[in-house]
Parts: sequence; structure tokens; C-alpha cells
Amino acid sequence: MREAHLSAANLIWPVFVLEGERRVVEVPTLPGVARLSIDELLPRAEEAHRLGVAALAIFPVIESEKTPRAEEAMNPDGLVPRAVRALKRALPELGVITDVALDPYTSHGQDGLIDDTGYVLNDETIEVLVRQALTHAAAGADFVAPSDMMDGRIGAVRRALDEAGHAMTAILAYSAKYASSFYGPFRDAVGSARALGKSSKETYQLDPGNAREGLRECALDVAEGADMLMVKPGLPYLDMVTRVEEAFGLPVAVYQVSGEYAMLRAAAAMGAIDYARCLMESLVCFRRAGASAILTYGALDAARLLADQGGE
Repeated sequence: MREAHLSAANLIWPVFVLEGERRVVEVPTLPGVARLSIDELLPRAEEAHRLGVAALAIFPVIESEKTPRAEEAMNPDGLVPRAVRALKRALPELGVITDVALDPYTSHGQDGLIDDTGYVLNDETIEVLVRQALTHAAAGADFVAPSDMMDGRIGAVRRALDEAGHAMTAILAYSAKYASSFYGPFRDAVGSARALGKSSKETYQLDPGNAREGLRECALDVAEGADMLMVKPGLPYLDMVTRVEEAFGLPVAVYQVSGEYAMLRAAAAMGAIDYARCLMESLVCFRRAGASAILTYGALDAARLLADQGGE
């Protein structure tokens, strides 16, 4: 009688990669999550693939190459392109999604380039994002995922990909990405929190009180060539998942962001909730709201539970 069903194929696992070998660095604010060197990522990715997880979403931890203009983001031999190539060699059928944004690479922690006053420069940023997306596509990424929220970047990336012969590289657009306070542990994990300091991203991410604005942003990205739309964060924005799915008819992804996941873990550590049951309930709720794909740090946990249950 259940209406909404969850399978491992609905899950996308966000992973943090860093330089070096045999490195597993725990993220204190994200229990159960670690930053991994590429060699440590591969066996975990193999398990995810074996369990039926649809894809990995790669987020880099840039430790020493941060600059005001994020030059490392465009390096064809940088951390992300090497991780993509390693994953596609080892597991060619596993989906690989790359983050297209500059905050891991900028010394100021913003998703884009800034002027002398600290204001984020939209058009100048798009030029860098396009070059970043092209390096990821050339490495073999199945999806590039612009998460920066600059205006017009989906169309610019789509044109550049097509002109460079990457017509089959799809775009997962972070279209309804809100200026949320739930991102804290993620920024700790990628190392952008310290650089960002007391600055915010409210000039380009969405106001949490705005639903119609989120729909307008989605409509622009659809018109510019997005293949899938993202709503971020997750549970506090279930209404947006439903509105976006009903309005546009494209696959909708939702991100159970770091703060959401950390709350589940913290409450479970206190003995207040059952982590496994609450994780699975939250993921089913995303599906009920209309999400086709769910990014969650609990993807492996959920996939294991689903396997133990015979699929659901």
C-alpha cells in the first residue's frame, strides 16, 4: 500500500577527497564522515556501486592552493580531475558528479570572484566556472553540478560543453539553493569556513523565505539547458521539492545537507532517536515529496539497510 518507494538507485553519496595516499581524516562535525585520499576512496566507491548507489558527488579539500582567483579550480591535473579519472577507470558504470563552484579554491571562501569591496562578480565568475566544468568533463564526469548560484552560468556551461564535444555531459543545476545555516559542517569539511569568516553568501543564494524566487531560478536554469534541478537543503524545503517537480517535469535532486545529517547523528548519540530508522524515514519523505535523487552522507548506511531488507 506504500505510495513512495526508496531504493539505492535513488541515492547519491557526497564524498570529500584530499591529496596524498592512505589518508582518512575524520570530520569532527560530521560523525561517520571522513576526507579521503583517492586510493582510500576507491574501495569505498566499489562498495557503494555494489550496493546499487547511483553516483558519487565529489567535493575537493584544497589544502594549499587557495588563491583570490581560484586558479587551481581550472587545473586539468588537479585533485578533482584525477579523482574522476580514477573512479571511471575502476568503476566505469558508477555515476560521477563534480561540484562546479570556487569556494574550495578561493582564499576568501566565496563561490565566486570578488572585487576590492568583497562583492561577488557574477560574469567574471562564470568565465572561471566554464573552464572548471570543461576540465571535469574532459576527465570523464557524467554530470557537472554548478552549485555557485551565479546568474546565467547554466547556459554558458551548456554552450561550452557542446562546443568542446561534451554534449553527453549532463548538468545537475543547483537551482533552488538557499542561504541556509545548515551548511556549517560541510564548510568545515572542505575548509572554506575559516576563509569565509564572518562573510555570508546571501547576495547570491536564495532567501529562505522565498518560494516564488526559487521557482524563477529553476525556470531560468531549465531554459538554459539544465538536465536535473537541485533543491538544497532538504527537509526544511520539502515544499520546494514538490513545487519544482510539479512545475518543470525534470528529475529533481534534493540534498540532505551536512547540518541535517549531523543533527540525526547528534540526536542518536544522545539516545534521543534511532539513527537508522530516522535516516530511512527522512529519505522516504524526500521521495514522497517528489525527489528522484537524494544526496545524503548516509547513502552507504541507507544502501546497506536496504540490502538487508531485500531492497526496501
